Amino acid sequence: MSNDAPALPERHVPRPYARPTAPLDRRLQVKTPDGARISAFCYAPAADAAVTANAATPGVLPVLMLHGNGEEHGIFGVLVDALVACGRPVVAVDSRAQGTSTRGTARLTYELMADDALAVLDTAGLARVHVLGFSDGAIEGLLLARDHAERVASLTSVGANLSPEGVPGNDELAEAAGEWEAWATAGDESALYEDGTPAPSRRQATQMAELLRLMLVEPHIEAESLGRISCPCCVMAGELDQIPADETRLIARSIPGSRLAFVADADHTLPKVAPEAVLRELLVTIAEAEQGVDWSQFPRSVQRI
Repeated sequence: MSNDAPALPERHVPRPYARPTAPLDRRLQVKTPDGARISAFCYAPAADAAVTANAATPGVLPVLMLHGNGEEHGIFGVLVDALVACGRPVVAVDSRAQGTSTRGTARLTYELMADDALAVLDTAGLARVHVLGFSDGAIEGLLLARDHAERVASLTSVGANLSPEGVPGNDELAEAAGEWEAWATAGDESALYEDGTPAPSRRQATQMAELLRLMLVEPHIEAESLGRISCPCCVMAGELDQIPADETRLIARSIPGSRLAFVADADHTLPKVAPEAVLRELLVTIAEAEQGVDWSQFPRSVQRI
């Protein structure tokens, strides 16, 4: 490595997770007006995959899954498998500039990624879905439920925030983004990490820096605007989440009739560290939407807001 080259940026190494093992019914590639290609993965019960993947079975709406920053749809592996096993189809998206989806040319915003999710639904022929969003995906889920109520039957929001100030540690984020930007400008693409892993390309570094910067400047969701959400909703977070509990409570309090669930001894990454808790709340929220089930029948550490 040249003496003038910046240091290799610290890698984002996600906590290990189990990818889906359920059979993939089909993979979609949705081209957006600005040239991005958004990948979506449709999983469906084997017995009637063709029917459920097109949401043609009354009362069996698919679950749309939206992942967090810098990840890909595979983080929902345990949840995908569990839902498919009980007869529920799933559409899981790789968000723009992440996973197998490309960047496009438009300015990166959460509203843009929510529009990408709508384009996936349109391409899949899905008029209405249940939404499970985690972290950045939970922000997108709030936007979808607020602005496109006719498309969202229920929302399970895991680890969302309403503004950059809702996530502490902005100085660390800014420092990390700066490291990736320096590599994007002058990094030695032939370099290796200590374990022999190749250094990121400058294009990859540019995208990682942009994703980190996104969390520093967005979202900007007025709490009062969440009053427009009319579907059944559960707002979740881990008790050890870096997002302050007051931020999570504010989101739940702002959505009429929502449920609030904190998972004990769990951090921000609930789909990875506590998938059973996420599945439980998701199924209750779906039941409330489809069957009018009273959530209070289910004894859990959940409080009505």
